[in-house]
Amino acid sequence: MGSKTVVADAPHAVCIPFPAQSHIMAMLKFAKILHRKVSPLLKNSEFLSLFFAISACSAMGCMQFASLRDKGFTPLKDASYFTNGYLDTVIDWIPAEGASKASGVVIQTFDALEREVLDALSPMFPHLYAIGPLQLLLNQSLDDPLKSIGCGLWKEDTECLHWLNSKAPNSVVYVNFGSLVVMTAEQLADLVEGESAVLPSEFLEETKDRGLIASWCPQEEVLNHPAVGGFLTHCGWNSIIESVSAGVPMLCWPSFGDQQTNCKYACKEWGIGMEIDSEVKREEVEKLVKELMVGEKGKRMKKKTMEWKKLAEEATGPSGSSSTNLQNLVNEVLLSKG
Repeated sequence: MGSKTVVADAPHAVCIPFPAQSHIMAMLKFAKILHRKVSPLLKNSEFLSLFFAISACSAMGCMQFASLRDKGFTPLKDASYFTNGYLDTVIDWIPAEGASKASGVVIQTFDALEREVLDALSPMFPHLYAIGPLQLLLNQSLDDPLKSIGCGLWKEDTECLHWLNSKAPNSVVYVNFGSLVVMTAEQLADLVEGESAVLPSEFLEETKDRGLIASWCPQEEVLNHPAVGGFLTHCGWNSIIESVSAGVPMLCWPSFGDQQTNCKYACKEWGIGMEIDSEVKREEVEKLVKELMVGEKGKRMKKKTMEWKKLAEEATGPSGSSSTNLQNLVNEVLLSKG
């Protein structure tokens, strides 16, 4: 992403996200933060040049990076490369002649939440930076010249926010299984083909006064709405960190990838989630929802989530760990001449 001619002596950043909606949104937020942080440090004759590379997904949703070289995108010499995706692909793509320029791995987390994991990774990745939650870092400045640039690829359905305004505090369970949902139920087959799902009319009639089915929601705004008291999630990492940032406890229904690990930490280590059994039963889900919303365990989870929310806000404050890590990233990677 760059709007001006590239200057040889200016720092260049190439941001390579995992090719999925939520990951692209996160990397765009990182690009905004980087631009805001670095641009004031440069001389008038210099500027930060940001290039945003998004690889294509196959029609079947296969998460393999396409070769950007084959698409005519030539890697920049002496650029800094940042990714939140598969490291081996990015490493293979970085030009050997530019290897002297340090690159970085950015993680949307904060030190207090995953200190042991970050300590374990640091020997393998010397330029590893925990600078999350990204949205909280973005919120630090009200004067954002890039505010008009959205961070998503899909149009957001804001009608759900008006619907939430009519609900009592902590009375709604928000349900979202992310941008890579695989539906097997026959009545949702159209969704797999990329078309609009048609739910049974009986279901729509039964739930019309108690729920709202929306398309792609502005998730962070929804989670921060006072009416939302719980989040039924697939445990994608962006959803986890956004729920923590909003202080909303979770019902966890992981499927693949890192979701099982995220679920384990949410439920066992951080005390902010309850897992739905893989053999899903209606009665069991009903029991967990009631416990989440009005039960004693749900109240303990809410209290714990609010504690993590406070720590997330501290991490992204002016002297917090994520703010410090961001400054280190700028000094050690982007502005480094070595």
